[in-house]
Amino acid sequence: MSVRQSLLALLREGPRYGALLKAEFEARTGGVWPLNVGQVYTTLARLERDGLVVGDGTPDDEGRIAYRLTAAGRAEADSWWLAPVGVAEPARDELVIKLALAIATPAVDPYAVIQTQRGATMRHLQELTRLKLALTAPVDAPPASIGVDPELLVLEHRLFAVEAQLRWLDHAEASLAAQSASPVVQLAHTVPTGGTP
Repeated sequence: MSVRQSLLALLREGPRYGALLKAEFEARTGGVWPLNVGQVYTTLARLERDGLVVGDGTPDDEGRIAYRLTAAGRAEADSWWLAPVGVAEPARDELVIKLALAIATPAVDPYAVIQTQRGATMRHLQELTRLKLALTAPVDAPPASIGVDPELLVLEHRLFAVEAQLRWLDHAEASLAAQSASPVVQLAHTVPTGGTP
């Protein structure tokens, strides 16, 4: 996640101070990726050093300084919206590593690893589904100015990721079962160690 680009995008809407940037980022992304306010101010200092933002005058009554984009900052924010996000290799996934090691370790039952994870993933899916129902429940408030709720969009991404994990666990379990049913694998297990077939 690029905090730098996210702050530039928020500043594209007008001057803001650090704590407000933090609050708006978290509100728009459903609080999934909380920011440390120190990280926000450190990033703002770097953006100012790089000529992309400037402090907008003197501090307010609470000592806060609003930052605004420079022309270069506005150009970088605008180009970010149209640049594709890289689709390089994903970060290390502990579940994938754990299951790969379980399959290759004779003393570990990979089916037990899969079942334990499936249970936890199903519980997480149910929790996210409850959150989605709460977000989409009818309210008496006037409709938002935009047609799609950004918080709901982030939540749906999380739901899709959890559903994909469940499909992958099903695939892994089916692959293990198919391998166990293979005649070559069964023959290999019947050969005594050090003996001949």
